[in-house]
Amino acid sequence: MKTFKRYCKTLQLKDDAGLMEEYKRLHAMGNAWPEITRGMKDVGIIDMEIYLEGTTLFMIMDTEPTFDHDEAMSRLAALPRQSEWEATVSQCQKSSGSSSAKDKWKLVERIYKLDQRSECEVENGYVEGTVGTEHPLD
Repeated sequence: MKTFKRYCKTLQLKDDAGLMEEYKRLHAMGNAWPEITRGMKDVGIIDMEIYLEGTTLFMIMDTEPTFDHDEAMSRLAALPRQSEWEATVSQCQKSSGSSSAKDKWKLVERIYKLDQRSECEVENGYVEGTVGTEHPLD
């Protein structure tokens, strides 16, 4: 069974319908800049999903098992076009245009997991099994 780390984060968008639609457009299939997607994969992010409820964004980020969050976010911030992307999306976010993704997205603590087998600290990620693995009751 393959393992990965999972991080969950939140960020607030500005309460402006036009800006919220622009944020969704920037993240629609095929619209995220290829350098940004490639950069995330290069630092060890293997999958990411972002959900929207009202003005709150919720991100699920799955990474390589050896992923070091702080080190990877620093590497990501230094990659080509990353600061330009952050400045573009920050127009829609309740954040400064000069803030990095690490500064804007706040890690959230997991308080429940159906089949939790170990304790983890939010900063170190939550070690998970791959999607599609057998359920322990099957």
